[in-house]
Amino acid sequence: MFTKEDNDLIYKEFESLRLASLKRCANKEEYEGVVRAFEFANEAHKGVRRRSGEPYILHPIAVAKIVVQEIGLGYKSIVTALLHDIVEDTEYTVEDISRLFGEKVASLVDGLTKIKSAMDTNHNKAQGGDKNAKLSENQEKSLQAENFKRILLTLNDDVRVILIKLADRLHNLRTIDSMPERKKDKILSETMYIFIPLAHRLGLYSIKSEMENIWLRFRQPDDYAYIQKKLAIYTQEKSCDIDRFIEPIEKILKKEGYKFTISKRTKTPYSIWRKMQNKGIQFDQIYDLFAIRIIFEPKEGITERQQCYDIFSLISADYISKPDRLRDWVGRPKSNGYEALHCTLMSTLGNWMEVQIRSRRMDEIAERGLAAHWSYKGVQKNESELDNWLNMVREVLENPDVSALEFLDKFHASLLSSEIYVFTPTGESKKLQKGATALDFAYYIHSKIGERAIAAKVNLKLVPLSHVLQNGDQVEIITAETQKPKREWLDFVTTTKAKRLIYDSLKADIKNAIKEGQNALDQALAKLGVTPQNRVFKKLLLEYNLNNKDELYNKIGTGLIDLSELEKVLKKNNENKFVKFWNLQFFFGNSDKEKDDQEGDDTQNEAKRPKVDKKKDYLLEENPLDKTLSYKAAECCNPIPGDPIIGFLDDNNEVVIHKKVCPHAISLASRQGGKIVNAKWTKHTILSFLARIGLKGIDRIGIVNEITKYITLVLSVNIRKIHFETHDGIFEGYIDLYVHNTEDLEMIMKRMLKIKGVESATRTDIKE
Repeated sequence: MFTKEDNDLIYKEFESLRLASLKRCANKEEYEGVVRAFEFANEAHKGVRRRSGEPYILHPIAVAKIVVQEIGLGYKSIVTALLHDIVEDTEYTVEDISRLFGEKVASLVDGLTKIKSAMDTNHNKAQGGDKNAKLSENQEKSLQAENFKRILLTLNDDVRVILIKLADRLHNLRTIDSMPERKKDKILSETMYIFIPLAHRLGLYSIKSEMENIWLRFRQPDDYAYIQKKLAIYTQEKSCDIDRFIEPIEKILKKEGYKFTISKRTKTPYSIWRKMQNKGIQFDQIYDLFAIRIIFEPKEGITERQQCYDIFSLISADYISKPDRLRDWVGRPKSNGYEALHCTLMSTLGNWMEVQIRSRRMDEIAERGLAAHWSYKGVQKNESELDNWLNMVREVLENPDVSALEFLDKFHASLLSSEIYVFTPTGESKKLQKGATALDFAYYIHSKIGERAIAAKVNLKLVPLSHVLQNGDQVEIITAETQKPKREWLDFVTTTKAKRLIYDSLKADIKNAIKEGQNALDQALAKLGVTPQNRVFKKLLLEYNLNNKDELYNKIGTGLIDLSELEKVLKKNNENKFVKFWNLQFFFGNSDKEKDDQEGDDTQNEAKRPKVDKKKDYLLEENPLDKTLSYKAAECCNPIPGDPIIGFLDDNNEVVIHKKVCPHAISLASRQGGKIVNAKWTKHTILSFLARIGLKGIDRIGIVNEITKYITLVLSVNIRKIHFETHDGIFEGYIDLYVHNTEDLEMIMKRMLKIKGVESATRTDIKE
């Protein structure tokens, strides 16, 4: 039972929610509904505690506070947030909720209950809730993807379900410390793969940024701490400079009669870290750490858009602007509804400063996203880009032919895609995702134009339908009545709409091609004496860069894949890059030791390996006797001992490790969270692992020779590869070398900085 201190805390937290709710309740009846929902939830969760030890009711209260204070939703959403775990965790039903709080609240609670059930892989192991039931391989692989599809189906019912779910996920992240490691890995990966992009696409900037920072704090704790420390020092040092920069701006805006506020914003730790990773630079090399935000109250009789331009004109009279850094999202808002004018100005102290110019309405939408967007819909006559995106998602969701895994990939791509603007021959502007082709544009205009397209004119120049469009292109589609959709079109169109329409047209032909391809492959494998097992398909899908068996069969059936090379493909070795002197053979190995039957060796190896208990720590060890490892290191990210890692149990009962920040690992954890293994490093002293150091500095005669000699002779480290380029007195390049762990690597990079001329030494990804 709860103590007096527990009850005092509960009512204290509810009091702050109650005060916040007063502003969102239209009348006394709604306010009383919030109070009733709290009392009901408090009684239902009575005596129940979270893993952290705090009363469980504090979680729904916290979610409700995020809903009202940070997203800006109203009465029904507040009540739903308070009740969102009732049906899942207590004896109460949706019917009980409907009777007590109305049909709409019950519908929202039902949607959230389905989401929670869907995301619990154990809960969904089998129909009827049998947690011990065995799933087939395909079921296991698509389980989480199917769950996400179910979650997003709620967009068709009421998008508030998604918004409340984002609030729920945010609070879970705020309290993630109390969770076991495997659950942390699953939640953090799902968050990065789906929820962060979703928050971005829905315009919830504050929530997105906080999720990103929490992700970084747990995925790269050392980097996070380093950036936080440097940011605090920088802010303290530059605060006065920023104030001096703002002062003339305030004077001129006041003189022109504007009502406004100016705030100082620093880049978030995550955005700084991402920039450091993408550009291979240090913290001190990032010049736009600060942003100045001008938020104005619009004057009557002048459009907000025009006032943004007027303010820019006023402040650029005192400060020189950087033309290539002007971002006009006032004239052309982002697809998440974001509107603002961004410019970069040179301060009197010689520093570039980013200035963001927004109206009060624009700022509200930028911070609160979808909820604020709907609040202002009465002001806007036309559908926004956010509405268009939501309609696109609904269109994909309603397509029964899209598999769960395919849907998840397409949805993830839609969340991250950038936009370009292209023009019709009459000058009408159209927005497409970056990378769209002329054929995508044709289908965007109309399905009939897409089906009959034979070529295009881009900027009056004749181009094929596969031509990738650029921002500002003017496009004319050439059609012919006799033209029909072709299979090869699926290889270069990028938009969901075009792919769906082409697939629908070719459905019958594709089914026949898949059948013919399957028969052809079965016959070819039989001739080679190879049984069509999963490992065979994995090798073929990897070789031809395909997603599933149907794609493979289709390409074989249509003649795009020549089976005359099948034996050569199957015998190709997959050489792992991380071991110094040993080649670990996969699949068709060539060593005498592994001349076992090709069809049975996987089964035999699996039998030799002890069963991995995913609930316990799995120790990553080396065997000094035969120089082998108890795990496999993923080639996509090349983790080395000391890296923050995440493990996955593959189909052969082997543990494969990835860096926690590896995009492939994030995708895997989002798809197959049930296969996560809590992997832990042990000391490695025998085997060496490949790593890459990126170097940059001032060129001089003999500097590369000095670097390599120092590594090999002084540090006694073996080098695998060297690549350097020089231009205009600057050298840059990389060295691939073998180390035992991250400590060795850090020591080498510090030593490199002592060599005259070397300005930076950073670890970089091995991309080939």
